[in-house]
Amino acid sequence: MNPINRFSSRRQRLDHAFLRDRLKTAKSYKRIAGYFRSSIFELVGEEIATIPSVQIICNSELDAADVVISKHVREMALKERWNQVPCEVESLLYRDRYRYLYELLTSGKVEIRVVPKDRIFIHGKAGVVEAAYGTKTCFLGSVNETKSAFAHNYEILWEDTSPEGVAWVEEEFDALWPDAYPLPDAILAEVKRIGDRVEIRFPDVKLNELPAAALAESPIYRGGEQLQPWQRSFVTLFLQHREIYGKARLLLADEVGVGKTLSLAASAMMSALLDDGPILILCPSTLTLQWQVELADKLGIPSAVWLSNRKVWSDPNGHIIKTRGPEDITNCPFRIAIVSTGLIFHDSEERGYLLGRKYGTVVLDEAHKARRRGGLGAKKGEPNNLLDFMLRIGSRTRNLLLGTATPIQTEVNELWDLLRILNAGADFVLGSEFFGKWDDCEQALPLVKGDERPVDERDAWEWLRNPLPPAHEDALFMTLRLQLGLPPQKFFTDLGFGSLGYLEQQAIGQALAPEFFKQHNPILRHTVLRRRQTLEEAGLLEKVGVDIHPNPDAPATAYTGVGFSGLGLLTNHPFDLAYRAAEDFTTALQKRTKAAGFMKTLLLQRICSSFASGRSTAEKMLRRESLDDEEQVRLLDDALSALTSEEAMHLHTIVEELSRPEARDPKLTAVRYFLTQHRTDDRTWLEHGCIIFSQYYDTVYAMGVELAKLLPNEPIGVYAGAGKSGLFKGEDFTSVERDDIKKAVKERSIRLVIATDAACEGLNLQTLGTLINIDLPWNPSRLEQRLGRIKRFGQSRRNVDMLNLVYHDTQDERVYQVISRRMKDRYDIFGGLPDSIEDDWIESIEKLEDMMDEYIHLRQKARDVFEIRYQTTIDPDKDRWELCSRVLSRRDVVKRLSLPWGSISSRS
Repeated sequence: MNPINRFSSRRQRLDHAFLRDRLKTAKSYKRIAGYFRSSIFELVGEEIATIPSVQIICNSELDAADVVISKHVREMALKERWNQVPCEVESLLYRDRYRYLYELLTSGKVEIRVVPKDRIFIHGKAGVVEAAYGTKTCFLGSVNETKSAFAHNYEILWEDTSPEGVAWVEEEFDALWPDAYPLPDAILAEVKRIGDRVEIRFPDVKLNELPAAALAESPIYRGGEQLQPWQRSFVTLFLQHREIYGKARLLLADEVGVGKTLSLAASAMMSALLDDGPILILCPSTLTLQWQVELADKLGIPSAVWLSNRKVWSDPNGHIIKTRGPEDITNCPFRIAIVSTGLIFHDSEERGYLLGRKYGTVVLDEAHKARRRGGLGAKKGEPNNLLDFMLRIGSRTRNLLLGTATPIQTEVNELWDLLRILNAGADFVLGSEFFGKWDDCEQALPLVKGDERPVDERDAWEWLRNPLPPAHEDALFMTLRLQLGLPPQKFFTDLGFGSLGYLEQQAIGQALAPEFFKQHNPILRHTVLRRRQTLEEAGLLEKVGVDIHPNPDAPATAYTGVGFSGLGLLTNHPFDLAYRAAEDFTTALQKRTKAAGFMKTLLLQRICSSFASGRSTAEKMLRRESLDDEEQVRLLDDALSALTSEEAMHLHTIVEELSRPEARDPKLTAVRYFLTQHRTDDRTWLEHGCIIFSQYYDTVYAMGVELAKLLPNEPIGVYAGAGKSGLFKGEDFTSVERDDIKKAVKERSIRLVIATDAACEGLNLQTLGTLINIDLPWNPSRLEQRLGRIKRFGQSRRNVDMLNLVYHDTQDERVYQVISRRMKDRYDIFGGLPDSIEDDWIESIEKLEDMMDEYIHLRQKARDVFEIRYQTTIDPDKDRWELCSRVLSRRDVVKRLSLPWGSISSRS
């Protein structure tokens, strides 16, 4: 008998002529199949449903480097691939197939594994069928494991019944099976979700269902990622406070790098979907694009950024929406508006317009900048313009969210000022200012720290009754509310202690316990703080170490060919002359304007970024052009509007010196060395993959041009603000979208990216293992944010490398020396280093040292209990919104959030 049987779909239906008969009485089936999604989705269910053992190996586009990193990365990558088809169409057309597939995959009879793309199978498809009575047959051919392939496509197939043929296919299968990975639970969950998927309308959504219904099919979830447990818990807390108090008032003080922006953004999204009213997001100008990118790329929702220098709105695609003038800042074209706090600081015309309307939710990012004035003079201790604005706007919004990793910058009183912002228009935070005790920092701090307690029940009642906490927080509060007959949304009683009954007075005795008010106080109630170390210890964040270069303790031969002197790079004569001219320029400027201090910081930071940035900045200043620094646009205009001949001379010197052929930037030499020669874990940094960061686009672009010359065959991504991203390859530069760069990095077709801080929030670059800071912002938290791009879930290296570049004997090097000595230590209270370094701290290195030490000392003094309160709310298995099958249409969500402010009103 001939062991070879040949089949062609041109002659007969393969599902009838071959597969049906072979599988009808089979007891096992091994299959080398095609691409994992089609092979799984179109499993020939009728034929395999009764087979006791089915094993299928599928292709995937997983990178070999991804599969060895972690189960989380594999699941994320596979789910992203699975979700490349529109779930709306799939659910509508193939609901029954999804439901049957889920039953099949969870039956216990079918085991599916996937292999990474380095072992991809294009046409090498084969299978072995073992009949109930023990005989085996095998087949090879072009057929996919799909109903359509066997029934409808033109396919050819060879069957081989010989023992040699069967053994050959089984040997191939058995060689591949151990190297393949099980189909993740996330795929099974998504199969079930699509099978059960129902689109619902907004009126049908219950409050506790809203986050899942709105987010389950947002880009972050479709991409295989999700909001992390602590981010979900904050959104849930926001909605709970909104229900309990009628309005939410929260300070989010999570440490840098754990995703505050997304927590705040998702909460603002919920408020918008609930029709609370217009959403106003206030942040420094350098973060406006980050916010817009995060909203679009992660949540899939539109927003508009107000461009203060042009008095227009910009949509997520960078398109300008024309306006009549500054008054149109109160008529945002989308539900969510993003506005620079610079407008508030400088008392612009728009500030008054913003205070003239009401809002559903106001979000203030980097809220620590709302503080009292320091220094000397008549205004010392008065609220600065931002704090004054926030205290006013509090009564004009329903919900108010403040975000900062460092709520205390120099004095504990600053934390109380943030709480006073929350209390504006919502006296359930600190209580009524006329009767409350919590508003007084000096009185309240000892109770908050647990150092003191009330002297007796009468004293305790004064702390309890204003504001009276909600019933759910403690049994004592529930008891008092029941006995006094207070409704749930009343948080004050004017009853004095003598007016209380005996039982109430006795109950209040519980508040005299040693640390009762340490666990029950307004700070803890309205402040959420999660530390990275705690999340790492709980297994919610991966621990990734950082090796910092240059290491001053390393031997002289550690960085061959790079001119380090301590922490800084030795410079050349043209730079030294240009740097001196920059200092002389600000000295001359001091003679006529108070903006000289600001201009010194701006010019020195830009000239310390790169030779290209210093030259470009001086050229723009001579032409009175914008420096892309909206937050300080008025100061810039005032300072540059009447340049004297002396000032212009110094700027010309900068341009001339940095334009000389011998003005070669040592940072380029250092970057080239670390990319191509310095080795860690026996690989160069380019082989590990590298992200290079700068504050300024001039530096980014210039570095891209030079590296493209040095590495002509290496694609180099430029990741920047709207309209500025692109790709270098040799002498060519092509504009591309940021998403294309992110995708290419994820797929490892790009291993070198140069990025600006303005765009860094949207980047997840765990495929890159090294980071170079071309310049160092005088903002330690920005360094953490940059590092957070690679120090995240899925990072294959247990220790990543970070290079920090500064020029020797410059202000940058002196600041970095102070920071670097403190970067290795962690502190318990409100993070570690300051979120930013104030300009007046840098008057002298001695002052900077003192201010940094004072900052850290304040954190070591306090003992917080935030983790006791909020750690229990971080349950990774709670609020798994990715499982939600009752969902809102993405079109409806976007449509609702695309309403202009003029068409909605606030219910605040």
